[in-house]
Amino acid sequence: MTRGRRAFKTQQQLQALTAPWRGPIAALSVVILAGAAGYRITEGWDWGDCLWMVLITISTIGYGEIEPLSPQGRLVTVLIVVGGLLVVQVAIQRVLGLAESGYFRRLREFRIHRMLQRMRDHVILCGYGRMGQEIAAQLQKDAVELVVIENDPDRRDVAAVNGLHVLLADATLDETLLDAGLARCRSLVVALPGDASNLYVVLSAKDLRPNCRLIARANSGEGAAKLRLAGASVVVSPYVAGGRVMAASALRPLAVNFMELLTGSDYEIEEVQLSHDQRLLGQIHHRSLAELQLGRRSGAMVLAIRDGDRLIANPGGEMQLGPGQLLIVLGSKDQLKLFEQLLGEAVETVDTMPG
Repeated sequence: MTRGRRAFKTQQQLQALTAPWRGPIAALSVVILAGAAGYRITEGWDWGDCLWMVLITISTIGYGEIEPLSPQGRLVTVLIVVGGLLVVQVAIQRVLGLAESGYFRRLREFRIHRMLQRMRDHVILCGYGRMGQEIAAQLQKDAVELVVIENDPDRRDVAAVNGLHVLLADATLDETLLDAGLARCRSLVVALPGDASNLYVVLSAKDLRPNCRLIARANSGEGAAKLRLAGASVVVSPYVAGGRVMAASALRPLAVNFMELLTGSDYEIEEVQLSHDQRLLGQIHHRSLAELQLGRRSGAMVLAIRDGDRLIANPGGEMQLGPGQLLIVLGSKDQLKLFEQLLGEAVETVDTMPG
């Protein structure tokens, strides 16, 4: 959907939301203007006094007459009171009818859509089941702006109670992804219960925004392979990941405890991808960690470096930086920000793994 068509759709929604109020507002305007004109004709007052008299009459404030009224002026007053009562009655009936028709729910959804149009660098989460709720809770701990897409009204209500922005829609539709801000988000997390639905969302998102970072859930090995083939950046199987954590807990409990401790702290692990263009590396090209002193100057720690197919854990000071390397760095947000600034244009992408 083009930007022009989406703007036209927004305009149509706005017109539909304002339509129920046009009748009562028009009727009230007619009563006010007709009453003011009646006082003008019968009493000869200026327009300011005429409008003031209409307002205090129709609102039942009743401060009193500006000047003694003629019989014709009193008739005008009676007509204003009757007209005001009719308009109020029609307005009350309209509000009751709107509440029963779901108008206020549509109004709330429209406000959410308008708010989403202003969001930048947020995460989109498709699905708010058990896995989606855990993902959302972790992102909320890290103060990451999040938009949830859920087509189940009960789960939508749970997400809204938890303070999340929720779209009650089908995540497999292109229009839904665009409404959630796919063009402006930092990543899309697909946690729907079925592999087919997750694959459909990944294909749609990849077509709409090829460079978007896509994290998808897979329930089977075959589903994981198809999701990677469709363009998912990261594929996670809850059963495989859970089994690995349980095995690691049995064999390497200290490492697992460290990651859990990291989750509740201000520290993060980032993957800093260096550019493949040697010209962008500038002065850091073929210089060692000891020469650059990135750790001492930033406070961040380089845990590992992936150079092609090799993974160098705990690299020494003699390790030289080169194009295409992936640096795995541990530090606080301020330390990591300074670390990226020291690398400058050499940084191609940065991905954060909270905890």
